[in-house]
Amino acid sequence: MAAATAESRTSRGAPSSDAGIVIETRGLAKVYRDFWGREKVRALKGLDLQVRQGEIFGLLGPNGSGKTTTIKLLLGLLFPTSGQAFVMGKAATDVTKNERIGYLPEESYLYKFLNAEETLDFYGRLFKLPKKVRKERIEKLLDLVRISGARKRQLREYSKGMTRRIGLAQALINDPDLIILDEPTTGLDPIGCREMKDLIIDLKARGKTVLMCSHLLADVQDVCDRIAVLHQGELKELGRVDSLLKVRDVTEIRATGMSEACKQEVLAVIERHQGNVQRIDHPTTTLEELFLEIVQDAEARPGRRAQES
Repeated sequence: MAAATAESRTSRGAPSSDAGIVIETRGLAKVYRDFWGREKVRALKGLDLQVRQGEIFGLLGPNGSGKTTTIKLLLGLLFPTSGQAFVMGKAATDVTKNERIGYLPEESYLYKFLNAEETLDFYGRLFKLPKKVRKERIEKLLDLVRISGARKRQLREYSKGMTRRIGLAQALINDPDLIILDEPTTGLDPIGCREMKDLIIDLKARGKTVLMCSHLLADVQDVCDRIAVLHQGELKELGRVDSLLKVRDVTEIRATGMSEACKQEVLAVIERHQGNVQRIDHPTTTLEELFLEIVQDAEARPGRRAQES
């Protein structure tokens, strides 16, 4: 019995043996306390989550729902009150794993007196990249984020959208396996938003894993494979975007080659009238509608917990 108990403790304290899991949290919780040690805010409550290699995972929630706390816990910038978090097979508190992570915070903290080339060279040096490698990556990244023409301008002259682009380039300078993006389209115009989303999809095509937070639900709907919705520190919904957005109690039939009489009849009659049934499926709602429904339900039923769809 003692041996079994020891083995159970070891398994609880180790990351999953599944190599395809990049991020894993088990009962992850964070309580912020005041000066006297009294509980002030319970920011995260027993978060159980897995993010798999090569997927784009969206973390959603209203302000104060625990998204930023979760990211800081994963990066090792905060210590959990209870529970565990693992990133790429290492404990989140192990800072060595950050060498394989690229992070774009909601507000980029960059040196305004440097230009784009100098900024990327500076961060490349922090990762101890050889000079030749730094030069090659700087060229590729400046082209990738479309600011090659402004490479010699100091960052203090950049617009917010341009600052966002150089911030993303900085997050990619170490060619990371995991990219964490906090509000990646903030400050971008519609064309810039589309380019940013295309870039995120391209990162997935290169085998990268992306964890992104965004208040722009249409952006999440466009690029994410799976999402988790947090509300007041609790996980309220988890699953694939296409599955969550299906309206389960409605069936939609789309067909071509139908006469007016045929439109009024059921599937068997459609086939009899030589209609071509292209699709029989459940129609989908929008991520915005789903998000608002989850938040309203969470406020009405605060104890409900999420199960993956």
